[in-house]
Amino acid sequence: MKKIGFLSFGHWTPSPQSQARSAADVLLQSIDLAVAAEELGADGAYFRVHHFARQLASPFPLLAAVGAKTSRIEIGTAVIDMRYENPLYMIEDAGAADLIAGGRLQLGISRGSPEQVIDGWRYFGYQPGEGQTDADMGRRHAEIFLDMLRGQGFAQPNPRPMFPNPPGLLRLEPLSEGLRERIWWGAGSNATAVWAAKLGMNLQSSTLKSDETGEAFHIQQAAQIRAYRAAWKEAGHTREPRVSVSRSIFALVDDRDRAYFGNGQEEDQIGFIDERTRAIFGRGYAAEPDRLIEQLKTDEAIAEADTLLLTVPNQLGVAYNAHVIETILTQIAPTLGWR
Repeated sequence: MKKIGFLSFGHWTPSPQSQARSAADVLLQSIDLAVAAEELGADGAYFRVHHFARQLASPFPLLAAVGAKTSRIEIGTAVIDMRYENPLYMIEDAGAADLIAGGRLQLGISRGSPEQVIDGWRYFGYQPGEGQTDADMGRRHAEIFLDMLRGQGFAQPNPRPMFPNPPGLLRLEPLSEGLRERIWWGAGSNATAVWAAKLGMNLQSSTLKSDETGEAFHIQQAAQIRAYRAAWKEAGHTREPRVSVSRSIFALVDDRDRAYFGNGQEEDQIGFIDERTRAIFGRGYAAEPDRLIEQLKTDEAIAEADTLLLTVPNQLGVAYNAHVIETILTQIAPTLGWR
């Protein structure tokens, strides 16, 4: 059995071919798709975060709105770039959104990826410390965030406060109990997956990772997941970790599907996410249901994961994306034993 959700990057463009032509369109349609996905029986509604782009950015207003409109579905991110985040203010935002959702947040965070502008985090007021990289800064922000989620008091109260204080040092409020166990790390390498396991975070592994062995993407990703689980066990954590992978998967069941995705990518791709890092990008899947099922049976990383996030083409509109999700849930997942 697997949890199956969707992942939206939240693109918008003023093009007349797009169903999402403005930021308002994307935000409102994201809420509608989450509601539709819950009604279809999907398990998760996840959203990507990008800055300086015509895509979803600040996640917590959207997560809170989805939480207020739904009752069961998990609500998450994949991922929040921690280089841009004030981890203390993020505690307050995340706590409020999680309480509105009744404890359904699953927050994916990460050190970040190449962005639209050069060193965009500088414009948000952040700078790596001496001898540190921006990746180090992102991981440091994540460590502070995780520490603050423990809910321990740390701030000295004012002896003459505006409102009465509880005894002792003060913590950030509102704090949502249990959220600490629902933080995921988006790992792009085996080493960062192991680091995430040691800190007790769940693992999100996307369709891009450092090309560390030259093998097929799904084989490298499966090895990353196994390394993560071994590190988790070695760290002595008492709960079972969760692992997600994301994939573009389209069952071609009608003329719309064939027109949009009938000539989809069938092979992994190699590229560079910066001057030094060779990366492998996982293939997408688009085929008639019988053939699609056979292809997915060979994906080792999907087999290793307990959660599958379906990347959706949000600019094609809520109705079409609900159709994509429903087709996977009803025609693909049961045969593969995911349901």
